[in-house]
Amino acid sequence: MEGTLQNKKLSDDDFYRIQKEVLLQWPTGAEVDFKDALDFHAKIPREKSFSLKLAEAKEQAMTLIQPRAGVALPERHIELLRFLEDEGEADLLPTTIDSYTRLNRYKEAETGIEESKTSGRSMLNGFPAVNYGVAVCRNVTGALKRPVQVRHGTPDARLLAEISIAGGFTSYEGGGISYNIPYSKNYSLEKTLIDWQYVDRLIGLYGEAGVLINREPFGPLTGTLVPPCVSHAVGIIEAILAAEQGVKDITLGYGQCGNLIQDVAAVISLSALAEEYLQKAGYQGVNITTVFHQWMGGFPSDEAKAFGVISWGAAAAALSKATKVIVKTPHEAMGIPTMEANAAGLRATKQLVAMLKDQSLAQVPAVQEEADIIKAETRCILDKTLELGQGDFALGTVRAFQAGVLDIPFAPSRYNAGKVMPARDNNGAVRFLDPASIPLRADLKDFHKEKLNERGAYEKRPVSFQMVIDDIYSIGKGTLVGRGK
Repeated sequence: MEGTLQNKKLSDDDFYRIQKEVLLQWPTGAEVDFKDALDFHAKIPREKSFSLKLAEAKEQAMTLIQPRAGVALPERHIELLRFLEDEGEADLLPTTIDSYTRLNRYKEAETGIEESKTSGRSMLNGFPAVNYGVAVCRNVTGALKRPVQVRHGTPDARLLAEISIAGGFTSYEGGGISYNIPYSKNYSLEKTLIDWQYVDRLIGLYGEAGVLINREPFGPLTGTLVPPCVSHAVGIIEAILAAEQGVKDITLGYGQCGNLIQDVAAVISLSALAEEYLQKAGYQGVNITTVFHQWMGGFPSDEAKAFGVISWGAAAAALSKATKVIVKTPHEAMGIPTMEANAAGLRATKQLVAMLKDQSLAQVPAVQEEADIIKAETRCILDKTLELGQGDFALGTVRAFQAGVLDIPFAPSRYNAGKVMPARDNNGAVRFLDPASIPLRADLKDFHKEKLNERGAYEKRPVSFQMVIDDIYSIGKGTLVGRGK
């Protein structure tokens, strides 16, 4: 398939040929009508447009708050989202899609819907939008005051995109790398990149017809000790691939690592690098915003301590001036939260964001130094990826994963080398214990080695894999750096 993969805009003929197959994947695909969808979007109030809301926040240097949420039955899902926008004071709303739909297993999702009706509680861990179709999605988006985004985790997200965007959702999450390598074992990277070209071309077509749909690659990846340069490289590649298909509004994400200096530096460097590489690639007029994901790793089971973790993430998001923050709940360690717990996490975040609205750490020298390091590391990865692809980022991505130039820590995919090993330094910043085949310059490798040697000296133990294990479990045990016994 590598011979057919290239970063080139899909022709109309190719798009519409594929679309015929996509819409036949499930009966609700027949409900999709592009002209009707354009007419429906034209009637959506401006305040419910994700793109416009984010652009306004970016201009005002505000950080908007958004939860995760989704249940099986439409009336319950609407009730949940209304509660989060009213009681939780959410600025932006999600619709988290269930796991069966993410794997295109619509028959199992249908069974889950029926079981949910019988039991009176959600038997799915999200909203099965494909099964419900366009009309029900419009009921959901139309029942709310805030913009609503589709959040999922789907390697082949083409039918979900067709139905949900026609259904009035104004933002769509994911990408061919970020919704494959961290999520799946056996999905071909070439295939997901091609499938996501279709998604991005669909959104490009909406944009060319005057309907701006926001796109958001999934920034945290595995959410476990991911060095900023790795997630930055993936996000920027996905932004470039989307821009080629005509996408004009992109939100790039970053998952909290926990060291405040590094987290702020990561957010400010992400937008700067994205602008740099989009301009180099010749893409003009693409609006870039940022999203900060609160801590994605293990949470304390104690609610009060969980609020501490949530508040730390809220502060980092606000001080970095991320355009929005994805909020966790105090029930994170216990599974799916109640809507009251979800709203409580939102209100705690809202308080921190409001208090820190007029403060920024972007000009602090230590932040600037860390940002320069992240930029240098990310450029090493992106430039080598482009070289491997002989000027083509799509082809280069496949070859970069084959060579370990792109390597996501702890990802399950067999298309990922899985050799890179991160650990925290003595201040809790995520560094490379072993960069493996990630092509860092010699001075950058020395920097990481020195930082981890400082920790080893402080803890009076050798720098080793044991530090990685200790760091993975540290937040759940009440600390950032896993100091061992």
